[in-house]
Amino acid sequence: MKVQDIIDILKAEILVEGNLEEEVKTACGSDMMSDVLAFVKDQSVLLTGLMNPQVVRTAEMMDMHCIIFVRGKHPDALVLNLAEQKDITILATPYRMFTACGLLFQNGLGGGCDIS
Repeated sequence: MKVQDIIDILKAEILVEGNLEEEVKTACGSDMMSDVLAFVKDQSVLLTGLMNPQVVRTAEMMDMHCIIFVRGKHPDALVLNLAEQKDITILATPYRMFTACGLLFQNGLGGGCDIS
């Protein structure tokens, strides 16, 4: 799935435009960046309600190319500027995290979670 597809599915607003043709394989919904660092595999989209620069730093470390802020949240200029420097697309969706994750899953984007 491409970032542009996600924009359409989630009725998302583009706050920082990176490569909208970027292919993503999985999605991760979390407000705990330690969980993202511990459990994310493949190239993922990060859905979160957390509004600080650590979100962008975590996405960069995990080679993520898109962060989606849920519940219509808009981060401040510091977060947006950092994302622009790192070439990370920032989107805002009006949906809650549960609904946004469900819509992405319903449209074929997996979670990338290995259960033993």
